[in-house]
Amino acid sequence: MFENARTFETTYAGRPVVVETGKTCGLANGSCWVRYGETVVMANVTASKKPREGVDFFPLSVDFEEKMYAVGKIPGSFTKREGKASDKAILTSRCVDRPIRPLFPKDMRNDVTVVMTVLAVDPDNSPEITGMIAAAIAISISDIPWNGPVASINVGYVDGELVLNPTLEQRANNKLNLTVAGSAEKIVMIEAGAEEIPDDLMLKAIETGHTEIKKMVEFIKGIQKEIGKPKFEFESMEVDHDLFDEIEAMVGEDVKKALDTDDKNIRDARMQPIYDAVHEKYDEQYPDQGAMLEEVLYKLQKKIVRNWLYEGKRVDGRGIDEIRPLAAEVGVLPRVHGSGIFTRGQTQVMTICTLGPVSDAQKLDGLDEETSKRYMHQYNFPSYSVGETRPSRGPGRREIGHGALAERALVPVLPSVEEFPYAIRCVSEVLSSNGSTSQGSICGSTLALMDAGVPIKEPVAGISCGLITKEDGSWMTMVDIQGLEDFYGDMDFKVGGTKNGITAIQVDIKVDGLTMDIIASAFEKTRKARMYILDEIMLKAIPEVRPEVSKWAPKMLSTKVPVDKIREVIGSGGKVIQKISAECDVKIDISEDGNVFVSGLDKEKAQAAINIINTIANDPEIGAIYKGKVVRIMNFGAFVEIAPGKDGLVHISKLDKQRVEKVEDVVSIGDEIVVKVMEIDDQGRINLSRKDALADLAKRAANKE
Repeated sequence: MFENARTFETTYAGRPVVVETGKTCGLANGSCWVRYGETVVMANVTASKKPREGVDFFPLSVDFEEKMYAVGKIPGSFTKREGKASDKAILTSRCVDRPIRPLFPKDMRNDVTVVMTVLAVDPDNSPEITGMIAAAIAISISDIPWNGPVASINVGYVDGELVLNPTLEQRANNKLNLTVAGSAEKIVMIEAGAEEIPDDLMLKAIETGHTEIKKMVEFIKGIQKEIGKPKFEFESMEVDHDLFDEIEAMVGEDVKKALDTDDKNIRDARMQPIYDAVHEKYDEQYPDQGAMLEEVLYKLQKKIVRNWLYEGKRVDGRGIDEIRPLAAEVGVLPRVHGSGIFTRGQTQVMTICTLGPVSDAQKLDGLDEETSKRYMHQYNFPSYSVGETRPSRGPGRREIGHGALAERALVPVLPSVEEFPYAIRCVSEVLSSNGSTSQGSICGSTLALMDAGVPIKEPVAGISCGLITKEDGSWMTMVDIQGLEDFYGDMDFKVGGTKNGITAIQVDIKVDGLTMDIIASAFEKTRKARMYILDEIMLKAIPEVRPEVSKWAPKMLSTKVPVDKIREVIGSGGKVIQKISAECDVKIDISEDGNVFVSGLDKEKAQAAINIINTIANDPEIGAIYKGKVVRIMNFGAFVEIAPGKDGLVHISKLDKQRVEKVEDVVSIGDEIVVKVMEIDDQGRINLSRKDALADLAKRAANKE
């Protein structure tokens, strides 16, 4: 029945890979299952038979579908089925889209859809890497024109060694999460989060990953040669060269004058009459070719900008390695916990930092081992930031990707939860955009974190590097690209890091790949720019982290109790913990490992709650003074509760400095009194003294005077 079924096998980073085709999804243009260890991903690619009308771009969509059955879970939603894609799935889709998109014909307008469905997950073998390989195989063996194949790999840095596709155990001690995609000759995509990795080590990691990628690319080429379909012919949407020459002669000089400014608003205003003039002349001659006219004007601007850059001229008059004017300020908003604005030319980002109890950490419902995250970074890109008008409909894939990039850049410098027991949320609002807003959000977020009193290990800055290539193989890079240079250039190489090293990378390219020389040049230029931004701009706005969190932020304290004492701290039906929360006006969170987090606006009340919890979980300290409540009176003394479930006896002789005839003469049930722990006998009974506590407190007061 399945006469076309084929199986291909190889190894990748030392583990078996099995590719199965021809048995399922027979109506797709290309389809395969890839098994990497026990991780299984199915990829399907389809293309429309005709081009989409009226578009001036290649309509490609890439989806990475997480199925909860792949990890033996039932979705947690009300409907008990998968809903919209998780942020992790969207980020994976982007990581697949970026390397495959430039390899499709630029003049093709047929819709192409790539769908990767995760069927089973083995935690040691990444479904993301498996999905990328499966997508490359499905496209390669399909009849869809594509200049692949490519493959991707994850590179880690564990115990001083570079590791390919690290296992779950290795990822626990990993200082580098680098995803590299490449063809047989070049690097086509880089995505990384790192713990201040030096440039030379990062270069070595990229090169090490590419060496293994080449083996997988050759394997995919072998499959394509054996079972690949002939590529179909498509209707080219390449612009008419005669029409291009005609329009260039008509408005070329006007376009040069229009583009020659550092102000985006002025440039747009100058270009509008040029667009109007071209449409007025040619719309009647080409009534159904409005998109082609737009494409001609796009290509004309691209040609002019690229020629300028190769001559060493930038649109705004800067030098090739000169950064736009910079500004930074903090504390721009009252009552919020921390805020900062970072401005680079016409790009401006404001970030607001909010601190909350650890229980505010985001819960994650996905396929990997991460179930929550304490640091959340979100990025908003409203239409007014580019002078446009459109309704806000929530974050798209771009916003999620940029937020994740800034998050990755900052996570390595955050204090541990033990050092700083808070959940942290940073929101970057793009106020104005003319390129590199994601890097502006890294800088703005560092300012906001420092303003909020978050004791980060090092400040982080972000900067981008662009690229212009020529057909003869020559190339040049330039630092801090603005919108026009990103739009018409070949690369947006974004790097975030500290003075010590790189913390995040994201690379978008529009050509068939990057050489190691280009990558090394980008690292060098971004490192120098990063040092300048940190020293001359950011650290002059706020030289060090605020010594304390804002008065409007909750005060967080933490302690740890033995696991077998958690039940006593919580109490039957939560009575004990609820009582402490009410009396001290705090919120208390207890984790399964015994970590206790107490939050409240009053630090003294939070400390009082910590003291009560420690008293419940541990034996009271002999010699310590407590404030307790009288719960029972006997002829020989009073029983005082110094913590829920912890009572001690104050003998009548220890109730006051002078002789006491009757216990009721000094205390009544419900009175709060200070007591000192004098003794704990071998049966755990606690002997207390009000007399000694009063004497000790009087002595302390006298010493202060």
